Amino acid sequence: MNYRTGLSERPQYDVVEKPWCIKVNANETNMNLPPLVFERVMSRLSHVAFNRYPNEEEDFLKEAIAKSYSLTKQNVLLGGGSSEIIEKLFYSFGGDDKAIVYPMPSFSMYRIYAYAADAKGVVAPLKEDYSFDAEEFIETVNKNNTSLAVLCNPNNPTGGAVPVETVEHIVKNISCPFLVDEAYMEFYGKSATPLLKKYPNLLIARTFSKAYGLAAARVGYLLADEKIIDMVSRSFMPYHMNVLSLVTADIVYQMRHEYEPRIAMIISERKRVAAELAKIDGIKVYPSETNFLLVKCGNGEALNEAFVRKNIGVRSFGKAKNLENCLRISMGLREENDEIIDVIKLFSEGRD
Repeated sequence: MNYRTGLSERPQYDVVEKPWCIKVNANETNMNLPPLVFERVMSRLSHVAFNRYPNEEEDFLKEAIAKSYSLTKQNVLLGGGSSEIIEKLFYSFGGDDKAIVYPMPSFSMYRIYAYAADAKGVVAPLKEDYSFDAEEFIETVNKNNTSLAVLCNPNNPTGGAVPVETVEHIVKNISCPFLVDEAYMEFYGKSATPLLKKYPNLLIARTFSKAYGLAAARVGYLLADEKIIDMVSRSFMPYHMNVLSLVTADIVYQMRHEYEPRIAMIISERKRVAAELAKIDGIKVYPSETNFLLVKCGNGEALNEAFVRKNIGVRSFGKAKNLENCLRISMGLREENDEIIDVIKLFSEGRD
């Protein structure tokens, strides 16, 4: 078989799953659609013209998103989750060995997207405590042939967030496009979107997968200058969004106030779990502004095995560089979180 050169060396993202009793390894929400939202979605889907391409549905969602940010629909690009949008941005600004700069540790797909885009992924390391060094990031961007700079804010998997003032400091001191990946912004509440009209090289990606629990639907969006939207949209195929996802996301966006109590509950649980874990000997909990916590212990792989024995799925980083002995734990329901706390307590006491 005459495959594309380099395909066999392309890094992959592991999506193999098992039916966990408690699943907190993918930063999903463990709650389905709110009842009122579910009812509205089902009603809307009953009127969908399945024999037509999704032109109107795409426009409806773009217009709703644009209106909420005082933008136009020409400033909005939809994709299959923010992941597809970021992949297309890497493709659009990559090639010819151009540099794409991003922090590390951060979203592991950045490295994969850079490889797929024939770009050179350049890492700007986080500090030892996983805090972000804005000056080093700026220096790394400016000293390379950088075509795109990327910041996940709040950051996955470390959970930390960068203030909007720092985001503005960065965009003022670099000349290339600057993407802020705000997949977890609803849990932080301090978005860089007000800066969009001031800085035409600023791009912001958002998703419906996390706070709004639409991981199965695969819907995200990009906010940017209309000239950037026009160029990046050329990397997408026609009708790349399906009508079922578009209709569902449109309803969810119209009814996003229904999610406010859930988001508040997840934040409250994150704070509660972090406080409980901080009391356990040998466990370090990193500050988080997301729907998950990054924890570290002396033997992360053994702790992960303790979770597996209880049929609980968490994200173990094993011996991954700069994430040795770390586990990322998404916030589940309160009773699920209590079981997770108990597993870690028993492990710390040698009684797992």
